[in-house]
Amino acid sequence: MPAMHILGLSGSLRRGSHNTGLLRAAAHSLPSGVQLEVFDGLRDLPPYDADLDVDPAPPAVAALREAIADADGILISTPEFNGSIPGVLKNALDWASRPFPDNALRGKPVAVVGASTGLFGAVWAQADTRKVLGIIGADVLDGEIPVGQAHHAFGEDGQLAEPELRDALTDLVSVLAARAGAAEAKAA
Repeated sequence: MPAMHILGLSGSLRRGSHNTGLLRAAAHSLPSGVQLEVFDGLRDLPPYDADLDVDPAPPAVAALREAIADADGILISTPEFNGSIPGVLKNALDWASRPFPDNALRGKPVAVVGASTGLFGAVWAQADTRKVLGIIGADVLDGEIPVGQAHHAFGEDGQLAEPELRDALTDLVSVLAARAGAAEAKAA
């Protein structure tokens, strides 16, 4: 039986991103038989434009949609820009939401986490991202992991330094894997 596949999307393009680091920490927290792949093509997506949303889709868009469709579940890690979702992540979700309603995210289990250098760990961006995903039709998990002061939140091993955050991340990705497994079994 092939491993369950979770796709990680980081809302930060920055080299050394705390949110990409949070996805890597999540990969170490996954249950046995579950793997996480971080998608690295958000930088290549053009701004959403309905005139470009044709068949065949632009290559970067097709790659995103295919990666989402092939995944059993999605884990999104978002920073907070000006109190909301970073433009690059919102743009990716706009592309992934098409064609509506039969898009690759429809019914797909998705969890949202976030890290920021501020005190609140991107809670507004996480809430806005869950709202957008719900409108798209994803199966959005409740719960958030706010990693505040992210520049101090990770140990030298790349793991979350605070045991409560590590445990919360492990719990959330375990629920995501279980929900993805249940969706896969239902579809079979």
